[in-house]
Amino acid sequence: MSYLPQLLALAGVWAIVVISPGPDFVATIHHAVSRSRRDGLLVALGIATSTTIWVVVSLVGLGVLFARVSWLVEVIRIIGALYLTYLGCKMLWHAHRHKQTDEPKDTTVRSRSAWRVGFLTDISNPKAAAFFGSLFAVFLPAHAALELQIASIFVVVLITLCWYSAVACFFSLEPVARGYRRIKRWIDYVTGGILVALGVRLAVSK
Repeated sequence: MSYLPQLLALAGVWAIVVISPGPDFVATIHHAVSRSRRDGLLVALGIATSTTIWVVVSLVGLGVLFARVSWLVEVIRIIGALYLTYLGCKMLWHAHRHKQTDEPKDTTVRSRSAWRVGFLTDISNPKAAAFFGSLFAVFLPAHAALELQIASIFVVVLITLCWYSAVACFFSLEPVARGYRRIKRWIDYVTGGILVALGVRLAVSK
């Protein structure tokens, strides 16, 4: 049996969703232009890792558990909101001080930091489990075969990784990075404000 139609439909819808700007997009751009392409790619990898977890959670039925255990969703939502607000405030503070954000000199430490930002930014949205559950309910048949589920995970994660990697590569190009350095302070003000706004929005959303 060919699963190509379902996978293509899933890929098309997810591609539209993933390119929509949000916290993941902001985090990837910031690390790509203010640090390096490598750090931007590590943020993308962190996002893809988190996406893998949410997709698996949805496919094994834990999305239903999240829908029923409302307090767990609330805890994750509040933690995520606090984390996004923290990132935004940190960026605003450094923009106000008009200096480069402190970065670990050790590349291993910095790598873990960049990956962690991507992972925590994406994992902080508990609604992802419900979203993927709805998405798979539309495009996958009930009791879908294991190979179709595995293929679906691969498609979603691959699209996520490719998109954010492309974003990291583009915004780390020297002309783009050079332009960023000229107006870094104001971009950090805007980016920090966006992250704080997204954190507040996540905190008050139901």
